This record gives sequence, structure tokens and C-alpha cells, in this order.
Amino acid sequence: MSEDTTLAPDGAPRTALDRLADFVIAIAATALAGLVVVQGWQVFARYVINDSPSWTEPVTLLLLSVAMSLGAAAGVHTNRHFGFFLLQDHMRPAIRRLVQMLVPLVIIAIGAVLAWWGAVLLFDGLHIKAAGARLPQSINYLPLSLGGALMVVFALNQFVGVFRATPAGEGR
Repeated sequence: MSEDTTLAPDGAPRTALDRLADFVIAIAATALAGLVVVQGWQVFARYVINDSPSWTEPVTLLLLSVAMSLGAAAGVHTNRHFGFFLLQDHMRPAIRRLVQMLVPLVIIAIGAVLAWWGAVLLFDGLHIKAAGARLPQSINYLPLSLGGALMVVFALNQFVGVFRATPAGEGR
């Protein structure tokens, strides 16, 4: 019967989506660290032992795709994505609320396209082996698809939050 009372830095209770975003960031950071190790091995093998491994390029591309896609999804959750926030701050309250509701909808649309077409491309190339590694050639589309799906989930949460928020000057 114990309730999770962990608080975020701003004092708000942490939600399951906050923990999911932390997990996604941890995976993206691990992918970046792995990318450094793989590229370090590539340089060492090529210039020191003069035996360049063929698997490093496809693995590097996969790790880069994981870091980019999951990092972008986490950026949506933390609202650290590209935006015209200064412009939005100078809008009238009614227009600002409209824009605040529109932004997550645009992100949902983009995330859905990434998730759908990433999955289509992934399944389309699973039978083709990547050159130099024992991976399907289309494996790089898996993180793209997962990142798009996470963008949808995180943006839906933001949309619900904006929709439920009381507009300025009402309901007090």
C-alpha cells in the first residue's frame, strides 16, 4: 500500500512517464558510450593492428540511431525540443492556449509517421543481411520506430495536460 512519493526537481510527483523517459535517456546515453567504444576500437584496429573490422560501421549506425531517436523522444517529454517559445510568451492568452494545444498535435503526427514508416521499413528489410555484421540491414529503423512511438506517447501526455489546464483567468 505504499505510494511512490519520489519528487521531480521541480517538486512535482514523478509519474510512470517520467520514469520511462529516464529509462529512455539511460538507453540513449549507453548507446552514445557504446558508439565511442566501437569507434575507438575501429581506430585502434585500423591504425595500430592494421586489421579494420567490418562490423563497426553497421553497429555504429545502429547505436547512433538509438541515441538520436530515443534522445529526441525524451526531449519531447521534457519539452526540450525545437520551438518558438519567446514568440509564444508574447501571444494573447487565448492564442497561446491554442498554440499550446496545437504543438503536441503536430508532434503526435510527426511521431506517428516516424513510428509507422520506421516499422514498415524495418519489416521490409529484415530478410536482408547487413554487410559486415550479423544484423538485418533494416535494423536501424527499429529505434526510429520506437522513438516515434514514444514521441506520440509523450506528446499525448502533454496534450492532455494542456487540455486539462485551466485557462488563465478562469476557474479560481
